[in-house]
Amino acid sequence: MLRVLFLGFGLCALGGGANAQAPSTAAAILAEACFGCHGPNGQGATGGAAIAGRDKAELAAALLAFRSNERTGTIMGRIARGYSDPEIAAIADHIARLR
Repeated sequence: MLRVLFLGFGLCALGGGANAQAPSTAAAILAEACFGCHGPNGQGATGGAAIAGRDKAELAAALLAFRSNERTGTIMGRIARGYSDPEIAAIADHIARLR
């Protein structure tokens, strides 16, 4: 019985470690949607500006402006409306870290 108890505690501890990395993983997954137009890892592509390594505040402000229709774009307004404020912050942080 004691072994089962320790095993249960050990599994709970491992689960906590996995959850600690979830925001970074979630941000990377959300940012993948950007790369279809903005090129692999946001390095730029035909028709899509390079966004990798830009200031995260600038990226977040642009996404928020697209979302509220303060900034025009071909499809960005429709895309940005699909993200919450925390998701926009996570995407901006992730893309700002790309080089």
